[in-house]
Amino acid sequence: MILPSVRSSLGRNEAAFVVWLLTRGAEDERAHLEERVRDEGLDGILDDPRTLNAVMARRELSTARPELVFYLLVRHALLEDGLGDRVIADYIATLVLAFGRAGRAFRIEDEETEFHHLVDIVAASADSRGRRAFLLRAHLGEYALWLSGLFPDHITARVRRRGAPGLDYYEQLGAQGYRLAARYSDAERHGLDRVYRDCADTFPALRVALNKVADRHLFPATGDRIERLLRQVADTFSHGGGIH
Repeated sequence: MILPSVRSSLGRNEAAFVVWLLTRGAEDERAHLEERVRDEGLDGILDDPRTLNAVMARRELSTARPELVFYLLVRHALLEDGLGDRVIADYIATLVLAFGRAGRAFRIEDEETEFHHLVDIVAASADSRGRRAFLLRAHLGEYALWLSGLFPDHITARVRRRGAPGLDYYEQLGAQGYRLAARYSDAERHGLDRVYRDCADTFPALRVALNKVADRHLFPATGDRIERLLRQVADTFSHGGGIH
């Protein structure tokens, strides 16, 4: 189970690092930003567009904590599309980091069984009860969002080469998984019921936001450029997003 935890891991060290990046020794500006942090908290400067640009500069990227980098990437991609809920940004950043660890994307918690296809998760959840059924349905949403969000080029290439399901298939099953998971008492107990419902309701927009992270920052030079452009154009008309 993925719990939003990246934002809470960021504190004074990250605030000092961001302030240093944005001011570079300019005392007046540093004093202004430090006052802003005192008044607004760390979120005040994390949401500043200059912060993402400064942290993503090649020279600075290697010194920033992965938690800070991925929170900023997700947060600003969501803000760009009008999705301002910090809890959702925190949850998705935590999800991306957690699934980046070896094998975690294919398993629920500490189970050894791996799931590489959404349909297998659906089948397993139908045969399960209680907590395992909850975990599988949450995992269906998370795995669908991770795949369609960060690897859209792979999915669209498989559609063309093998007639595999497209991004809409991932959106539908992912939203279904989140919606079903939100109904369990486990979700309410951990404060995830609203998070899951919001993810279900906005799944296509969340997917498009993560596509922007992948296209711009993670895999900017991979995939078929024409297919990527066509996907971005389709998303613009379907979900009202922009091409950047």
